[in-house]
Amino acid sequence: MRGPTDTAGRLRRLLAVLAWLSQVGEAPIAGVADRFGLTPETLVAELELAACCGVPPYTPDQLMEIVVTDTTVAARLGEAMSRPRRLSPQEGFALAASARALLSVPGSDPGGALARALDTLDRALGGGRLVVELDAPPVLGAVREALTDGRALAVTYYSASTDRQSDREITPLRLFAAEGHWYVDAHCDRAGDVRRFRVDRILRAEVLDGGPRSAATTDAERPPTGFDTFVPGPDIRTVRLSIDPAVAWMLESVPTEGEPVAVGDRLEVELVVGGDAWLERVLLRLGRGARVVEPVEDVSLAAEAAVRILRRYGVDYQNT
Repeated sequence: MRGPTDTAGRLRRLLAVLAWLSQVGEAPIAGVADRFGLTPETLVAELELAACCGVPPYTPDQLMEIVVTDTTVAARLGEAMSRPRRLSPQEGFALAASARALLSVPGSDPGGALARALDTLDRALGGGRLVVELDAPPVLGAVREALTDGRALAVTYYSASTDRQSDREITPLRLFAAEGHWYVDAHCDRAGDVRRFRVDRILRAEVLDGGPRSAATTDAERPPTGFDTFVPGPDIRTVRLSIDPAVAWMLESVPTEGEPVAVGDRLEVELVVGGDAWLERVLLRLGRGARVVEPVEDVSLAAEAAVRILRRYGVDYQNT
């Protein structure tokens, strides 16, 4: 079971857990962990961090109250966080734009609670109706059709991680918009597992004839729900890096497996890599602060990339 490894992803997950707990009060640890795709140990560790959060002046009565027993957990956010928020015009506009974008996603309920709250917010902002349109990649219709009918797609996909195109057959499982892009989680026949594809990088998509296709059925293969967790791209592997503690910040912005391990005066960590092009960019950015430990064939990757770049600029790398 994998959760987000970056700080922003962990924060979104924690806020989702706290918002749900604040409504239900107390719940079994195992049930909450299963609901949000966590292990019980990770859930408790994240909530222990939240227990240190609150509002100024951060006295005990202004901190969130997190109660963890052997089997249950409860969260009380306190009066300061529970009372209605007074929004500035700028905050109200930003909230309305975000809500309108959510309602633009196919499958949203145009008459649901979000829509009703947005109507109230529109009136408070002066009655004007904000229009938000999401970009639609050319193949979005084909992807949506395959998802609705449970059919497979024959696609040509460009991977930014490998800087290559590949032909593959995928069965869409979930379609969603995030951070200005459309993504589809799909079972990939070539990978034999679930992979995440950015829809605007699908260069060709053809809905295949025949009945509905069977796709992912095991817990390990089901796409994440409820919040954005890391899902690998179409081509992945793990690379072990040795990094200087001074550049440990990179662990918050890249997908990793497990926790870093101290080896001498450095840290070693398993990095999830989608392709050589992406790994080269990471290594060149970190310079001497990181080096590949294994696999052996990747040890010289950064040096080879640096030589290639210097040659392009006409630099005599042997004398630099």
